[in-house]
Amino acid sequence: MINPIVAIVGRPNVGKSTLFNQLVGARISIVDDRPGVTRDRIYADTEWLDNKMTLVDTGGIDVHSQDQLVTQMKEQANVAIDIADAIIFLVDGKEGITPADQEVANLLRRAQKPIVLGINKIDAPHEEEMLYEFYNLGMGEPISISASHKRGLGDLLDAVVAHLPKLDYDEEDEDVIKVAVLGKPNVGKSSIVNCLLGEDRVIVSDIPGTTRDAIDTPFVVNGKKYVIIDTAGIRRKSRISEDLERYSVIRALSAIRRCDIALLVIDATEEVTEQDTKIGGLIHEEGKGCIMIMNKWDLIEKETNTMNQYRKRLLNDLSFLQYAPSLFTSALTGQRLDRIIEMVDEVYAKCTFRISTGVLNDCIADAVAFSEPPTDKGRRLKIYYGTQVSIKPPTFVLFVNDPALMHFSYIRYLENQFRKSFGLEGTPIRFIVRQRSNG
Repeated sequence: MINPIVAIVGRPNVGKSTLFNQLVGARISIVDDRPGVTRDRIYADTEWLDNKMTLVDTGGIDVHSQDQLVTQMKEQANVAIDIADAIIFLVDGKEGITPADQEVANLLRRAQKPIVLGINKIDAPHEEEMLYEFYNLGMGEPISISASHKRGLGDLLDAVVAHLPKLDYDEEDEDVIKVAVLGKPNVGKSSIVNCLLGEDRVIVSDIPGTTRDAIDTPFVVNGKKYVIIDTAGIRRKSRISEDLERYSVIRALSAIRRCDIALLVIDATEEVTEQDTKIGGLIHEEGKGCIMIMNKWDLIEKETNTMNQYRKRLLNDLSFLQYAPSLFTSALTGQRLDRIIEMVDEVYAKCTFRISTGVLNDCIADAVAFSEPPTDKGRRLKIYYGTQVSIKPPTFVLFVNDPALMHFSYIRYLENQFRKSFGLEGTPIRFIVRQRSNG
């Protein structure tokens, strides 16, 4: 289930990033050592009184001249308006209301999103009188905070949580396969969606997606139920393309968290970009099944081994998605598009694959016999047994003598052995290493 999104908006130098870092605390410094997986510091998951949320920092826009100020403020606010369930509008209490604050307020007012007005840099109770001016913004009751001194943050979060949608975890339909169509602009996502929802499909209904920038369309193929989460329309044209590239990762994250299978659509006529890598990294991190769609294949001049060469290059550029199958398509000619649903079914079957404990431990025993576990200072890792604890993705707990002896390279080896034995193409695999209790 996706967390509600809360964006922090305001002109430069009002303390947005300081507030962001205080609210997410140590979580922001979590990094992933898997190659190719990028964590963008622009967002982080956090919670307040058991209310989970994804916080988005709209800071970091560098204003070089007065002429650019209004344009950049508009773009920044527009992005937040698109993606957020609620907005923290942050202003500087010491400076008072500026024309730039008014500009942002006007944009936010038209957005009809829940807004919490935070007055930052109110460092002591005697400075509270600065608040009264900010009623003139017409954004409701101002809440005084000091992000740097952690003052008033609880009151601010209480006000934010009051506006967030309550998550209902009981509405999930287990029989429906949710497919997200992802990728950077102009790679052919819309055409692929249109093909999947063509005349030979039974379209149930069009309902707006909960992320506000995606459309969820249920449909049926051969009696099986699916939902396409279409993120094709999530980008605004903008001069400040780099900043909006960063925000599109947040939008992709929303769709990824809600899907079972992610279709990562890549333009075959171009090199794999940083944006492709970021979206692929999010799919992997969130543990979703993945199919890489190399679109515009009709534009590639082909020789005998062209497809193999492209596949090799793709797996080299997206090395953390080695397990993901690839499909070379043309949305223009329809080439191989009929294979997509078939592959979705195959990958979904692997994401939900269950292995009995007996069969699993036979596989572990064979793997250990073939390649001994690592040693450290004379002590050798012993794997006593393993068991599967969940699906989507398949997750295994390994009980060992000492988890510190488990080297990541041996985990990688076991993963490869599991894939060899059970297939598991298209799905990540997760391992949890635990010490066996002596009880």
